Amino acid sequence: MTRIARSRLVAYGLPGLPMAILGLPLFVFLPTFYAEQTGIGLAAVGFILLAARLFDVITDPIVGHLSDRIRGPFRRRALIIIGTPILLVAVEMLFRPGEGVGALHLLFFSAVVYLGWTLVSLPYFAWGAELSPHYHERSRISAWREGFVVTGTVVAASMPAVLGLENDAGASLAALATLFWWLLPLAVLLLILAVPERPGRLPPVAWRHGLLLLRDNRPFRRLVLAWVLNGTANAIPATLFLLFITHVLEAPEHAGPLLLVYFGVGIAALPAWLLLARRLGKHRVWTISMLLASAFFIWVPLLGAGDVAWFYLITVLTGLSLGVDLALPAAMQADVIDQDTAEGGGERAGLFFGLWGMATKLALALAVGISFPLLALAGFSTEGGNSGGALLVLALAYAGLPVLFKLAAMPLVWHFPIDEDAQRALRQRIEAQQASLEMSTAPTGGTP
Repeated sequence: MTRIARSRLVAYGLPGLPMAILGLPLFVFLPTFYAEQTGIGLAAVGFILLAARLFDVITDPIVGHLSDRIRGPFRRRALIIIGTPILLVAVEMLFRPGEGVGALHLLFFSAVVYLGWTLVSLPYFAWGAELSPHYHERSRISAWREGFVVTGTVVAASMPAVLGLENDAGASLAALATLFWWLLPLAVLLLILAVPERPGRLPPVAWRHGLLLLRDNRPFRRLVLAWVLNGTANAIPATLFLLFITHVLEAPEHAGPLLLVYFGVGIAALPAWLLLARRLGKHRVWTISMLLASAFFIWVPLLGAGDVAWFYLITVLTGLSLGVDLALPAAMQADVIDQDTAEGGGERAGLFFGLWGMATKLALALAVGISFPLLALAGFSTEGGNSGGALLVLALAYAGLPVLFKLAAMPLVWHFPIDEDAQRALRQRIEAQQASLEMSTAPTGGTP
Protein backbone atom coordinates (compact mmCIF):
# COMPACT_ATOMS: atom_id res chain seq x y z
CA MET A 1 0.00 0.00 0.00
CA THR A 2 1.33 3.43 -0.99
CA ARG A 3 1.05 5.95 1.84
CA ILE A 4 0.29 9.55 0.93
CA ALA A 5 2.94 12.03 2.03
CA ARG A 6 2.07 14.00 5.15
CA SER A 7 2.68 17.32 3.39
CA ARG A 8 0.08 16.41 0.80
CA LEU A 9 -2.39 15.40 3.49
CA VAL A 10 -1.88 18.78 5.16
CA ALA A 11 -2.53 20.59 1.88
CA TYR A 12 -5.65 18.51 1.30
CA GLY A 13 -6.99 18.80 4.85
CA LEU A 14 -6.38 22.53 5.37
CA PRO A 15 -9.63 23.81 3.76
CA GLY A 16 -11.48 21.90 6.47
CA LEU A 17 -10.30 24.52 8.96
CA PRO A 18 -12.04 27.59 7.51
CA MET A 19 -15.08 25.52 6.57
CA ALA A 20 -15.40 24.51 10.24
CA ILE A 21 -15.02 28.15 11.29
CA LEU A 22 -18.09 28.76 9.17
CA GLY A 23 -19.87 25.64 10.39
CA LEU A 24 -19.91 26.27 14.13
CA PRO A 25 -21.52 29.74 13.92
CA LEU A 26 -24.16 28.47 11.49
CA PHE A 27 -25.25 25.69 13.81
CA VAL A 28 -24.59 27.20 17.27
CA PHE A 29 -24.40 31.01 17.24
CA LEU A 30 -26.49 32.05 14.24
CA PRO A 31 -29.91 30.58 15.16
CA THR A 32 -29.77 32.04 18.67
CA PHE A 33 -28.48 35.42 17.40
CA TYR A 34 -31.26 35.87 14.86
CA ALA A 35 -33.89 34.65 17.31
CA GLU A 36 -32.80 37.09 20.02
CA GLN A 37 -31.56 40.15 18.11
CA THR A 38 -33.83 40.55 15.05
CA GLY A 39 -37.22 39.94 16.62
CA ILE A 40 -38.01 37.13 14.17
CA GLY A 41 -38.82 34.69 16.97
CA LEU A 42 -37.51 31.30 18.00
CA ALA A 43 -39.95 29.12 16.05
CA ALA A 44 -39.73 31.32 12.93
CA VAL A 45 -35.91 31.05 12.86
CA GLY A 46 -36.22 27.29 13.03
CA PHE A 47 -38.64 27.16 10.12
CA ILE A 48 -36.59 29.62 8.02
CA LEU A 49 -33.37 27.66 8.43
CA LEU A 50 -35.28 24.47 7.70
CA ALA A 51 -36.55 26.00 4.45
CA ALA A 52 -33.05 27.12 3.43
CA ARG A 53 -31.73 23.65 4.12
CA LEU A 54 -34.48 22.07 2.04
CA PHE A 55 -33.37 24.22 -0.92
CA ASP A 56 -29.84 22.98 -0.30
CA VAL A 57 -31.11 19.41 -0.35
CA ILE A 58 -32.09 19.95 -3.99
CA THR A 59 -28.78 21.51 -5.06
CA ASP A 60 -26.50 18.88 -3.49
CA PRO A 61 -27.08 15.97 -5.91
CA ILE A 62 -27.12 18.39 -8.87
CA VAL A 63 -23.73 19.86 -7.96
CA GLY A 64 -22.31 16.41 -7.22
CA HIS A 65 -23.47 15.06 -10.58
CA LEU A 66 -22.05 18.10 -12.38
CA SER A 67 -18.69 17.65 -10.69
CA ASP A 68 -18.54 14.04 -11.96
CA ARG A 69 -19.30 15.13 -15.54
CA ILE A 70 -16.46 17.66 -15.76
CA ARG A 71 -13.50 16.04 -17.48
CA GLY A 72 -9.78 16.75 -17.39
CA PRO A 73 -7.36 17.86 -14.67
CA PHE A 74 -9.82 20.39 -13.17
CA ARG A 75 -12.54 17.82 -12.56
CA ARG A 76 -12.98 18.76 -8.88
CA ARG A 77 -11.16 22.09 -8.82
CA ALA A 78 -13.53 23.93 -11.18
CA LEU A 79 -16.57 24.07 -8.92
CA ILE A 80 -14.43 24.86 -5.87
CA ILE A 81 -13.03 27.91 -7.70
CA ILE A 82 -16.57 29.01 -8.63
CA GLY A 83 -18.04 28.42 -5.18
CA THR A 84 -15.40 30.18 -3.09
CA PRO A 85 -16.33 33.82 -3.96
CA ILE A 86 -20.05 33.04 -3.73
CA LEU A 87 -19.53 31.67 -0.24
CA LEU A 88 -17.40 34.62 0.89
CA VAL A 89 -19.93 37.25 -0.17
CA ALA A 90 -22.91 35.40 1.30
CA VAL A 91 -21.17 34.87 4.64
CA GLU A 92 -20.47 38.60 4.86
CA MET A 93 -24.15 39.43 4.35
CA LEU A 94 -25.41 36.74 6.74
CA PHE A 95 -22.93 37.27 9.58
CA ARG A 96 -22.92 41.08 9.43
CA PRO A 97 -26.58 41.96 8.85
CA GLY A 98 -27.51 45.61 8.74
CA GLU A 99 -30.16 47.31 10.81
CA GLY A 100 -33.73 46.24 10.31
CA VAL A 101 -33.09 42.92 8.58
CA GLY A 102 -35.86 40.37 8.78
CA ALA A 103 -36.97 36.93 7.78
CA LEU A 104 -36.37 37.37 4.03
CA HIS A 105 -32.76 38.43 4.61
CA LEU A 106 -32.12 35.36 6.76
CA LEU A 107 -33.81 33.04 4.28
CA PHE A 108 -32.08 34.38 1.15
CA PHE A 109 -28.53 34.66 2.41
CA SER A 110 -28.61 31.43 4.39
CA ALA A 111 -29.71 29.71 1.16
CA VAL A 112 -26.84 31.35 -0.79
CA VAL A 113 -24.36 30.38 1.92
CA TYR A 114 -25.51 26.78 1.67
CA LEU A 115 -25.19 26.89 -2.12
CA GLY A 116 -21.64 28.22 -1.93
CA TRP A 117 -20.82 25.65 0.73
CA THR A 118 -22.11 22.91 -1.58
CA LEU A 119 -20.05 24.13 -4.54
CA VAL A 120 -16.89 24.01 -2.41
CA SER A 121 -17.42 21.05 -0.11
CA LEU A 122 -18.86 18.39 -2.42
CA PRO A 123 -16.00 18.36 -4.97
CA TYR A 124 -13.60 18.65 -2.03
CA PHE A 125 -14.93 15.50 -0.35
CA ALA A 126 -15.07 13.61 -3.66
CA TRP A 127 -11.47 14.62 -4.32
CA GLY A 128 -10.46 13.09 -0.99
CA ALA A 129 -12.28 9.84 -1.71
CA GLU A 130 -10.26 9.48 -4.93
CA LEU A 131 -6.84 10.15 -3.38
CA SER A 132 -6.34 6.50 -2.40
CA PRO A 133 -8.00 3.16 -3.21
CA HIS A 134 -6.90 1.53 0.06
CA TYR A 135 -9.26 0.74 2.95
CA HIS A 136 -7.14 2.04 5.85
CA GLU A 137 -5.43 4.85 3.93
CA ARG A 138 -8.88 6.34 3.39
CA SER A 139 -9.32 6.51 7.15
CA ARG A 140 -6.02 8.38 7.35
CA ILE A 141 -7.10 10.88 4.68
CA SER A 142 -10.42 11.48 6.41
CA ALA A 143 -8.71 11.81 9.79
CA TRP A 144 -6.38 14.55 8.53
CA ARG A 145 -9.24 16.46 6.97
CA GLU A 146 -11.48 16.10 10.02
CA GLY A 147 -8.57 16.96 12.30
CA PHE A 148 -8.43 20.33 10.59
CA VAL A 149 -12.22 20.55 10.87
CA VAL A 150 -12.03 20.03 14.62
CA THR A 151 -9.18 22.54 14.88
CA GLY A 152 -11.27 25.10 13.01
CA THR A 153 -14.15 24.41 15.34
CA VAL A 154 -11.90 25.00 18.36
CA VAL A 155 -10.77 28.30 16.82
CA ALA A 156 -14.37 29.34 16.21
CA ALA A 157 -15.39 28.32 19.73
CA SER A 158 -12.51 30.08 21.48
CA MET A 159 -12.16 33.22 19.39
CA PRO A 160 -15.13 35.12 20.91
CA ALA A 161 -13.77 34.50 24.42
CA VAL A 162 -10.20 35.42 23.44
CA LEU A 163 -11.46 38.70 21.95
CA GLY A 164 -13.77 39.36 24.91
CA LEU A 165 -16.89 39.02 22.77
CA GLU A 166 -18.52 36.00 24.39
CA ASN A 167 -21.51 38.08 25.48
CA ASP A 168 -21.96 39.76 22.09
CA ALA A 169 -23.18 37.28 19.48
CA GLY A 170 -23.25 39.87 16.70
CA ALA A 171 -19.64 40.96 17.25
CA SER A 172 -18.57 37.30 17.50
CA LEU A 173 -20.17 36.50 14.15
CA ALA A 174 -18.49 39.53 12.55
CA ALA A 175 -15.05 38.52 13.87
CA LEU A 176 -15.48 34.96 12.63
CA ALA A 177 -16.55 36.24 9.21
CA THR A 178 -13.32 38.27 8.97
CA LEU A 179 -11.19 35.25 9.86
CA PHE A 180 -13.09 33.12 7.33
CA TRP A 181 -12.41 35.72 4.61
CA TRP A 182 -8.67 35.44 5.25
CA LEU A 183 -8.33 31.69 5.63
CA LEU A 184 -10.58 30.16 2.96
CA PRO A 185 -8.91 31.70 -0.13
CA LEU A 186 -5.43 30.77 1.17
CA ALA A 187 -6.45 27.19 1.95
CA VAL A 188 -8.19 26.72 -1.40
CA LEU A 189 -5.15 28.11 -3.26
CA LEU A 190 -2.82 25.63 -1.49
CA LEU A 191 -5.22 22.76 -2.22
CA ILE A 192 -5.40 23.59 -5.92
CA LEU A 193 -1.65 23.97 -6.31
CA ALA A 194 -0.32 21.17 -4.11
CA VAL A 195 -2.76 18.23 -4.37
CA PRO A 196 -2.96 16.26 -7.63
CA GLU A 197 -6.33 15.33 -9.03
CA ARG A 198 -6.96 11.99 -10.68
CA PRO A 199 -8.84 12.31 -14.00
CA GLY A 200 -11.76 9.92 -14.44
CA ARG A 201 -10.78 6.67 -16.12
CA LEU A 202 -14.20 5.08 -16.59
CA PRO A 203 -16.97 6.45 -18.83
CA PRO A 204 -20.04 8.04 -17.18
CA VAL A 205 -23.08 5.84 -16.73
CA ALA A 206 -26.50 6.63 -18.24
CA TRP A 207 -28.76 8.42 -15.77
CA ARG A 208 -31.53 5.78 -15.75
CA HIS A 209 -29.08 2.92 -15.23
CA GLY A 210 -27.32 4.93 -12.54
CA LEU A 211 -30.58 5.34 -10.61
CA LEU A 212 -31.13 1.59 -10.69
CA LEU A 213 -27.63 1.02 -9.35
CA LEU A 214 -28.29 3.45 -6.51
CA ARG A 215 -31.55 1.71 -5.69
CA ASP A 216 -29.86 -1.70 -5.55
CA ASN A 217 -26.79 -0.53 -3.56
CA ARG A 218 -27.64 -1.95 -0.13
CA PRO A 219 -24.50 -0.65 1.64
CA PHE A 220 -25.34 2.84 0.39
CA ARG A 221 -28.90 2.69 1.68
CA ARG A 222 -27.78 1.36 5.05
CA LEU A 223 -25.03 3.94 5.48
CA VAL A 224 -27.06 6.95 4.39
CA LEU A 225 -29.84 6.09 6.85
CA ALA A 226 -27.33 5.66 9.68
CA TRP A 227 -25.71 8.93 8.59
CA VAL A 228 -29.00 10.85 8.87
CA LEU A 229 -29.86 9.34 12.25
CA ASN A 230 -26.44 9.97 13.75
CA GLY A 231 -26.18 13.39 12.12
CA THR A 232 -29.47 14.45 13.70
CA ALA A 233 -28.24 13.13 17.03
CA ASN A 234 -25.14 15.32 16.78
CA ALA A 235 -26.89 18.41 15.43
CA ILE A 236 -29.55 18.69 18.13
CA PRO A 237 -27.11 19.33 21.02
CA ALA A 238 -25.04 21.60 18.78
CA THR A 239 -28.13 23.70 18.11
CA LEU A 240 -29.27 23.79 21.74
CA PHE A 241 -25.87 24.00 23.45
CA LEU A 242 -25.89 27.72 24.27
CA LEU A 243 -29.48 27.59 25.46
CA PHE A 244 -28.76 24.60 27.74
CA ILE A 245 -25.63 26.16 29.22
CA THR A 246 -27.36 29.48 29.82
CA HIS A 247 -30.78 28.45 31.09
CA VAL A 248 -30.30 25.00 32.67
CA LEU A 249 -26.75 25.08 34.03
CA GLU A 250 -26.88 28.87 34.41
CA ALA A 251 -23.22 29.07 33.48
CA PRO A 252 -22.92 30.83 30.10
CA GLU A 253 -19.35 31.87 30.89
CA HIS A 254 -18.34 28.20 30.57
CA ALA A 255 -19.59 27.80 26.99
CA GLY A 256 -16.23 28.55 25.38
CA PRO A 257 -14.12 26.40 27.73
CA LEU A 258 -16.55 23.50 27.42
CA LEU A 259 -16.35 23.58 23.62
CA LEU A 260 -12.54 23.73 23.82
CA VAL A 261 -12.49 20.69 26.09
CA TYR A 262 -14.89 18.75 23.89
CA PHE A 263 -13.08 19.34 20.62
CA GLY A 264 -9.62 19.11 22.17
CA VAL A 265 -10.41 15.67 23.56
CA GLY A 266 -11.78 14.69 20.14
CA ILE A 267 -8.50 15.57 18.42
CA ALA A 268 -6.39 13.83 21.06
CA ALA A 269 -8.40 10.59 20.94
CA LEU A 270 -8.58 10.23 17.15
CA PRO A 271 -5.20 8.44 16.59
CA ALA A 272 -6.15 5.76 19.12
CA TRP A 273 -9.50 5.19 17.40
CA LEU A 274 -7.74 4.81 14.04
CA LEU A 275 -5.44 2.16 15.48
CA LEU A 276 -8.45 0.31 16.87
CA ALA A 277 -10.19 0.54 13.49
CA ARG A 278 -7.26 -1.29 11.89
CA ARG A 279 -8.04 -4.25 14.17
CA LEU A 280 -11.83 -4.21 14.33
CA GLY A 281 -12.89 -2.42 11.15
CA LYS A 282 -14.34 1.04 10.65
CA HIS A 283 -17.98 0.10 11.14
CA ARG A 284 -17.44 -1.75 14.42
CA VAL A 285 -15.37 1.07 15.91
CA TRP A 286 -17.94 3.68 14.86
CA THR A 287 -20.70 1.67 16.56
CA ILE A 288 -18.67 1.34 19.76
CA SER A 289 -18.07 5.09 19.84
CA MET A 290 -21.79 5.84 19.41
CA LEU A 291 -22.65 3.43 22.23
CA LEU A 292 -20.12 5.02 24.59
CA ALA A 293 -21.25 8.55 23.73
CA SER A 294 -24.87 7.60 24.44
CA ALA A 295 -23.98 5.92 27.72
CA PHE A 296 -22.32 9.09 28.98
CA PHE A 297 -24.71 11.69 27.51
CA ILE A 298 -27.88 10.11 28.86
CA TRP A 299 -27.14 11.53 32.32
CA VAL A 300 -27.26 15.17 31.19
CA PRO A 301 -31.02 15.73 31.86
CA LEU A 302 -30.34 15.02 35.55
CA LEU A 303 -28.12 18.10 35.81
CA GLY A 304 -29.30 21.47 37.01
CA ALA A 305 -28.07 24.92 37.92
CA GLY A 306 -24.49 24.83 39.19
CA ASP A 307 -23.69 21.26 38.07
CA VAL A 308 -20.87 22.52 35.86
CA ALA A 309 -18.20 20.13 37.15
CA TRP A 310 -20.34 17.09 36.31
CA PHE A 311 -21.01 18.52 32.86
CA TYR A 312 -17.27 18.97 32.26
CA LEU A 313 -16.78 15.28 33.06
CA ILE A 314 -19.54 14.26 30.65
CA THR A 315 -18.07 16.60 28.03
CA VAL A 316 -14.68 14.89 28.28
CA LEU A 317 -16.18 11.41 28.04
CA THR A 318 -18.44 12.19 25.09
CA GLY A 319 -15.67 14.15 23.38
CA LEU A 320 -13.69 10.92 23.07
CA SER A 321 -16.10 9.83 20.34
CA LEU A 322 -16.06 13.06 18.34
CA GLY A 323 -13.23 12.16 15.97
CA VAL A 324 -14.78 8.81 15.12
CA ASP A 325 -18.07 10.43 14.15
CA LEU A 326 -16.18 12.69 11.75
CA ALA A 327 -13.47 10.51 10.22
CA LEU A 328 -14.68 6.91 9.94
CA PRO A 329 -18.11 7.45 8.30
CA ALA A 330 -16.45 9.56 5.60
CA ALA A 331 -13.96 6.77 4.94
CA MET A 332 -16.83 4.25 4.77
CA GLN A 333 -18.52 6.47 2.18
CA ALA A 334 -15.54 6.03 -0.13
CA ASP A 335 -15.92 2.25 0.24
CA VAL A 336 -19.60 2.47 -0.72
CA ILE A 337 -18.60 4.36 -3.87
CA ASP A 338 -16.36 1.38 -4.74
CA GLN A 339 -19.45 -0.83 -4.60
CA ASP A 340 -21.17 1.41 -7.14
CA THR A 341 -18.13 1.56 -9.42
CA ALA A 342 -17.64 -2.21 -9.32
CA GLU A 343 -21.28 -2.71 -10.34
CA GLY A 344 -20.79 -0.54 -13.44
CA GLY A 345 -21.69 2.91 -12.13
CA GLY A 346 -18.59 4.64 -13.45
CA GLU A 347 -16.83 7.11 -11.16
CA ARG A 348 -19.56 9.01 -9.32
CA ALA A 349 -17.92 10.20 -6.12
CA GLY A 350 -19.37 13.67 -6.64
CA LEU A 351 -22.93 12.39 -6.88
CA PHE A 352 -22.52 10.17 -3.83
CA PHE A 353 -21.13 12.97 -1.71
CA GLY A 354 -23.94 15.14 -3.03
CA LEU A 355 -26.42 12.61 -1.72
CA TRP A 356 -24.58 12.39 1.60
CA GLY A 357 -24.43 16.16 1.74
CA MET A 358 -28.17 16.21 1.18
CA ALA A 359 -28.59 13.73 4.03
CA THR A 360 -26.30 15.76 6.29
CA LYS A 361 -28.19 18.96 5.72
CA LEU A 362 -31.50 17.20 6.15
CA ALA A 363 -30.26 16.01 9.54
CA LEU A 364 -29.19 19.53 10.51
CA ALA A 365 -32.49 20.94 9.33
CA LEU A 366 -34.39 18.32 11.32
CA ALA A 367 -32.39 19.27 14.42
CA VAL A 368 -33.45 22.92 14.19
CA GLY A 369 -36.91 22.19 12.82
CA ILE A 370 -37.68 19.73 15.62
CA SER A 371 -35.98 21.31 18.62
CA PHE A 372 -36.90 24.99 18.28
CA PRO A 373 -40.64 24.47 17.69
CA LEU A 374 -40.63 21.89 20.51
CA LEU A 375 -39.22 24.52 22.88
CA ALA A 376 -41.77 27.04 21.65
CA LEU A 377 -44.61 24.60 22.36
CA ALA A 378 -43.24 24.08 25.88
CA GLY A 379 -43.35 27.83 26.45
CA PHE A 380 -39.58 28.23 26.62
CA SER A 381 -38.29 31.80 26.32
CA THR A 382 -34.73 32.92 25.55
CA GLU A 383 -35.37 35.91 27.83
CA GLY A 384 -35.39 33.66 30.92
CA GLY A 385 -37.99 33.17 33.63
CA ASN A 386 -38.83 29.69 32.36
CA SER A 387 -40.85 27.17 34.32
CA GLY A 388 -39.36 23.90 35.52
CA GLY A 389 -41.33 22.06 32.83
CA ALA A 390 -39.91 24.23 30.04
CA LEU A 391 -36.35 23.70 31.32
CA LEU A 392 -36.97 19.95 31.52
CA VAL A 393 -38.12 19.93 27.89
CA LEU A 394 -34.94 21.79 26.93
CA ALA A 395 -32.78 19.26 28.81
CA LEU A 396 -34.58 16.27 27.32
CA ALA A 397 -34.40 17.71 23.82
CA TYR A 398 -30.71 18.52 24.28
CA ALA A 399 -29.61 15.10 25.58
CA GLY A 400 -32.50 12.64 25.39
CA LEU A 401 -33.39 12.92 21.71
CA PRO A 402 -29.76 12.48 20.52
CA VAL A 403 -29.43 9.21 22.43
CA LEU A 404 -32.60 7.84 20.82
CA PHE A 405 -31.31 8.72 17.34
CA LYS A 406 -27.92 7.10 18.00
CA LEU A 407 -29.54 3.94 19.32
CA ALA A 408 -31.51 3.69 16.07
CA ALA A 409 -28.30 4.08 14.00
CA MET A 410 -26.17 1.51 15.83
CA PRO A 411 -27.62 -1.73 14.38
CA LEU A 412 -27.32 -0.35 10.86
CA VAL A 413 -23.62 0.37 11.32
CA TRP A 414 -22.64 -2.75 13.29
CA HIS A 415 -23.86 -5.02 10.47
CA PHE A 416 -22.37 -2.93 7.66
CA PRO A 417 -21.32 -5.38 4.87
CA ILE A 418 -18.13 -3.74 3.50
CA ASP A 419 -15.10 -4.59 5.62
CA GLU A 420 -11.44 -4.62 4.57
CA ASP A 421 -11.66 -7.93 2.67
CA ALA A 422 -14.86 -6.95 0.86
CA GLN A 423 -13.38 -3.59 -0.13
CA ARG A 424 -10.22 -5.25 -1.46
CA ALA A 425 -12.36 -7.51 -3.65
CA LEU A 426 -14.26 -4.48 -4.96
CA ARG A 427 -11.01 -2.74 -5.89
CA GLN A 428 -9.86 -5.81 -7.81
CA ARG A 429 -13.07 -5.73 -9.86
CA ILE A 430 -12.64 -2.01 -10.53
CA GLU A 431 -9.03 -2.42 -11.61
CA ALA A 432 -10.09 -5.21 -13.97
CA GLN A 433 -12.70 -2.88 -15.51
CA GLN A 434 -10.12 -0.14 -15.99
CA ALA A 435 -7.59 -2.54 -17.54
CA SER A 436 -10.23 -3.90 -19.93
CA LEU A 437 -11.23 -0.40 -21.00
CA GLU A 438 -7.62 0.63 -21.61
CA MET A 439 -7.01 -2.47 -23.73
CA SER A 440 -10.14 -1.86 -25.80
CA THR A 441 -9.21 1.76 -26.50
CA ALA A 442 -5.47 1.23 -27.09
CA PRO A 443 -4.23 1.65 -30.70
CA THR A 444 -3.80 -1.69 -32.45
CA GLY A 445 -0.87 -0.67 -34.62
CA GLY A 446 -0.39 -2.37 -38.02
CA THR A 447 0.81 -1.27 -41.45
CA PRO A 448 -1.17 1.40 -43.32
